[in-house]
Amino acid sequence: MAQKYYAAADIGGTKVALGLFGEDKTLVGKGQFASDPGLPGEAFFTQVVEELRALCREHEVDPAGLAGLGIGVPGMVKFYEGRVALCAMLPGLSGFPVEEFVTSLLPGVKVVVDNDGHCAALAESRQGAGRGFPHMLYCPVSTGLSSGIIIDGQLFRGSDGFAGESGHTIVSPGEGIPCGCGNAGCLQSYCSGGMIVRHIQNWIAAGEKTQMVELAGTPEKITARHLEIAARAGDAMALRALDQMALYLGVWVFNLYMTLNINCFVFGGGLIKMGDLLFGRVRKVFDQYNHAGGEVHFKFAELGQESGLLGALELLF
Repeated sequence: MAQKYYAAADIGGTKVALGLFGEDKTLVGKGQFASDPGLPGEAFFTQVVEELRALCREHEVDPAGLAGLGIGVPGMVKFYEGRVALCAMLPGLSGFPVEEFVTSLLPGVKVVVDNDGHCAALAESRQGAGRGFPHMLYCPVSTGLSSGIIIDGQLFRGSDGFAGESGHTIVSPGEGIPCGCGNAGCLQSYCSGGMIVRHIQNWIAAGEKTQMVELAGTPEKITARHLEIAARAGDAMALRALDQMALYLGVWVFNLYMTLNINCFVFGGGLIKMGDLLFGRVRKVFDQYNHAGGEVHFKFAELGQESGLLGALELLF
């Protein structure tokens, strides 16, 4: 029997990574190209398929004979329709029927499309930090917050396919800084890497002092990296920001634990680089509220930048 081959595409705001895998999930070949945020969906995915065909030819694989193609997209995906609902990074993809269109270019090939966070959750569950845990919550902490919910080894997607947008759950209705989700008072608006900077900028505008301005040059250029450097140096505002992040992240994780009783949390995203500086504080907040007992595991993602590609592959299994 001929070897089966599978393909995966990890769509990002700046680049698209492609992978070709054997039937045992062994990587056969990789490629990547720059994302063009100005392209409409049809032109964008035509380019994806053309690049995939080139990768297949390079490794003497017939693209028409692929057993499947998994695609991860950085936005809200209506999984059961195979359609991108909203994609802020690549606006031309919003509303686009990815599965239907790509299948028309690769007839006979199984095409599965999902959100990139869901893909990373599958990858960490099956190949990364969540191995051995039947239930797991993958929680990327970066520019935004979300969660991938793994129950009995399977991704829970909900009624429309986008379960896990827990960063947009409300903690202070109508208060705080408005978020891109359309609401004020959601968790993300208090503690994501993108939103904490806006709190810092507001404190600076109110006349408070911080070395983060010197580190960045101007308040407008402050990033989470400057926050980390200043916090490690003992800067009062940076430590205040860190404590605010830890409070809301700890509440977020505790609420998820009480709702789902899943005891393995795998944190991903850029802010895990802060390590114990941030997540040690998060753990203290969680433990302060947790009176249920039982062992709860806080782990860091293991697969790094490969998680998107490996997760897109896992969509096919």
